[in-house]
Amino acid sequence: MRRILRDLKILILANLWLVPVLAGLVGALFYFVAPPPPMHARLATGAEGGGYHAFAERLRTELAEQGFELELVPSLGSQANLAKLLDGSVELALVQSGQELNLAPEARDTLTGLGVMYREPLWLFTGPKVKFERLADLKQLRLAIGSADSGTQAVTAALFAANRITPADYPKQWQPLGGSRAADALVAGELDAAFFVGPAENPLIQRLAAEPKLRLVGLRRTQAYLARLPHLSRLEVGEGMLDMARNTPDRDIVTLGPVATLVAGENFHPSLTPLILEAAREVLKDGSLLDAAGSYPQRPPRSLATLSEAEYYYDKGLPILQRYLPFRIASLADRYIILAIPLVILLFPLFKAIGPIYQWRIRARIYRWYKHLREIDQQLYKGKLGGDIGAEIERLEKLEDELARVEVPLSYSSELYELHMHLRYMIERLHAVQRRQALAPAQ
Repeated sequence: MRRILRDLKILILANLWLVPVLAGLVGALFYFVAPPPPMHARLATGAEGGGYHAFAERLRTELAEQGFELELVPSLGSQANLAKLLDGSVELALVQSGQELNLAPEARDTLTGLGVMYREPLWLFTGPKVKFERLADLKQLRLAIGSADSGTQAVTAALFAANRITPADYPKQWQPLGGSRAADALVAGELDAAFFVGPAENPLIQRLAAEPKLRLVGLRRTQAYLARLPHLSRLEVGEGMLDMARNTPDRDIVTLGPVATLVAGENFHPSLTPLILEAAREVLKDGSLLDAAGSYPQRPPRSLATLSEAEYYYDKGLPILQRYLPFRIASLADRYIILAIPLVILLFPLFKAIGPIYQWRIRARIYRWYKHLREIDQQLYKGKLGGDIGAEIERLEKLEDELARVEVPLSYSSELYELHMHLRYMIERLHAVQRRQALAPAQ
């Protein structure tokens, strides 16, 4: 055991040159590796109590289980959310599809879509005496078209524009109201009809569906609208879908609606994409009244660029490491593995050189003694040693004592003992020369 430990000690000492080399390579690995993604992001959600905010709260709860903090930032609606993305106030925002089309191309190019979260139907609730066939019938009514800069007003404006009804043509009795204010006015009889946009499960929509004074109506000519407004989608709402007790709607209807899109700004870290999308999938896994289980999230609209991380997620799912490890650990390992591969490639020839270098270092401990023996041999051959023979013998005997203390691995002992023999041989030769010189005067 002692011999093994001694050989191991010699091996380590013979390869200490590897320490600074490895330290330099590891230091370069840490220097060049990308910094870890932040575990915090801000999400613009729209008004509190709205569908976006309700979804964002569920998403925040799901992300918290991974140690990720999602800060919710309320706003006035989709347009305000886009403004916050563009000025860097938030990294993420829920945006109604089609809103990005109002941006300048250079501004839109700074945004990327992570995915569609769910569909947002457009609901038209009317009073019991209202007769509705086409949007033009609403001109004679007291109508809420959605609050200013809201997603509801954006959708209704697009539908009216398709019918060549511009804001300049809006009747005076049309009001820019939305949300609970519009709902209260409709229930109180201060409005004849009102538009709302939101999921079927939204408390406000459910409240209106349960109101006996109101009626939910559908839209006609949906194919014509879709041909002109491709950012909208067609939704079929079966009889009683919203409220079976009140049988709302009282027959199968068709409506239109945008989709809720999760959009990222320039400050969003792309590595967070699979974490966010997987959390959204978990939140939406059970579906809704109108969306089948497991349908969302889906790829974002084509009007927005898509991150390569999002494309990978929709094509193949989570990255391999994140399927088995927590996000923090998987993200750390993923970044270091990418740089560790070239590091291993560099280390391979270094470790391959350990054997020859170790052999050279050990033999150097032995062969360096031969230099002095060779010098003495040459001086003897040339007859230049002269009267220094005694001093050389004394020096070689000291070297012989030092050589006895040299440690080499057992596999190199034969070469050490050969050196002992050669050293003794040289000492004997010098003694012979010394004896001949002592006899020379006497002859």
